[in-house]
Amino acid sequence: MTEATSTSAPAPPGFDQGLVAVVKKDCPTCQMVEPVLAEVRRHRPVLVVTQDDPMFPAEGSPVHDADLTLSHRLGIEIVPTLLTREGGSTSATAIGWNREQWEDVTGVGELGVDLPPSRPGCGALNVEPPHVERLAALFADGGACRVELGDQEDDVEACFARGWTDGLPVVPPTPERVERMLAGTRRDRSEVLGLVAPDYGECTVEKVAVNAVMAGCRPEYMPVVLAAVEAALTEEFNWHGLAATTYFAGPIVVVNGPVTSALGMNSKMNVLGQGNRANTTIGRALQLVLRNVGGARPGEVDRATLGNPGKLSFCFPEREADSPWTSLATERGVPEGKSAVTLFAGEGPRGVVDQLSREPESLARSLGSALLAVAHYKVVVGFDAMLVVGFEHGNVFRRAGWDKARLRRELDAVLVRSGADLVRGAGDIAEGLPEKMAGAQVPKFRPGGLLLVHAGGNAGLFSAVVGGWVSGPVGSQPVTRVVGD
Repeated sequence: MTEATSTSAPAPPGFDQGLVAVVKKDCPTCQMVEPVLAEVRRHRPVLVVTQDDPMFPAEGSPVHDADLTLSHRLGIEIVPTLLTREGGSTSATAIGWNREQWEDVTGVGELGVDLPPSRPGCGALNVEPPHVERLAALFADGGACRVELGDQEDDVEACFARGWTDGLPVVPPTPERVERMLAGTRRDRSEVLGLVAPDYGECTVEKVAVNAVMAGCRPEYMPVVLAAVEAALTEEFNWHGLAATTYFAGPIVVVNGPVTSALGMNSKMNVLGQGNRANTTIGRALQLVLRNVGGARPGEVDRATLGNPGKLSFCFPEREADSPWTSLATERGVPEGKSAVTLFAGEGPRGVVDQLSREPESLARSLGSALLAVAHYKVVVGFDAMLVVGFEHGNVFRRAGWDKARLRRELDAVLVRSGADLVRGAGDIAEGLPEKMAGAQVPKFRPGGLLLVHAGGNAGLFSAVVGGWVSGPVGSQPVTRVVGD
């Protein structure tokens, strides 16, 4: 959440109405924009809140936020931050230095013409240890901030105005609703799950509950949401990189085990689509946590060129009961009978149609040829993928007695390509590998970079390819977490 009531000293004049800039001297970008603030002050008043040095900036009578409660109340996570305040709420924000954003927020043109057009800021003191822990304890048990709305404010519209939504209406997280959500887990509300990139906001169980309420979850979904959040916060998954990429990808949650039936999740017809509350809201809750606690907002840190609709929510369970092979979670080391989530950084699904293959060898070649197109047929090793095998396609392998190992061997034969077909200029396409790779045999995916999942309705000879993001240690790796209490 981004604003809170508090027992700290009253806010200074201008805090709730007008321009507010939050800076700290120990930030090169803040020092860089010091003359820009002077430019703005020549046109309109600016309340400057300084986090460290009470004499910085030298002009403009800065307010020293010694206890950082002003910064906390404003939800500052990066400095410099420039805000327009209207009636105690923030209506416009510029984070770091971005000339276009600063001109939009201030209404003043040609700012900092001798500066680079943009430069990232620094982490704010109020979100760094030990200040973040002290402020969390001061403002609310569990770390979630209490926001008091005006008598005339519509609670749904207030969530939009404060930037807490993904573009769709959310369920207002009243204290009563959050308490009910917390009843879905035995974990302490103040337990810290980690810091959520890119702003590295501290994520507690209570903050997850707040966002689960907004997503429309039921309390019994909380253990799955918590497991998904914990998976997203691992170094292996690399949420920071995924949040900031210009690529299409976002987090995809695959759920396995008894919890899928206990929650009524849909693993069959329209499994990757809309209509099931658990599927949709669990994935949405994860996305809202990453947005509201971590600050991953489109147009700010989220720089996706096109994105994909799955960035609202992409969560589904594997169809395990009649699968031709072991589940994804079991393959990844989770004991049989345990529930787990696997996070995969991926884009939207693309359909694979093969209505004629009745022999597993033929179908494997069809699926393999579809996988070659992930990212680009000339792009190899750099991207992972997930193959969602539909029920009727699964029947072909089931009848033949093929396990995952056999299918992988057949796919690997298709997915190794001649470098001569992949180099730059081959096929009159400039994209491709360096010419020195022309004599090599190159696999499409790195070892372990292809996940196999079984899901979907009974009718339709279809499967789906879900392309991944940059793979391995330099990008994102799939992460599996057991679902607890």
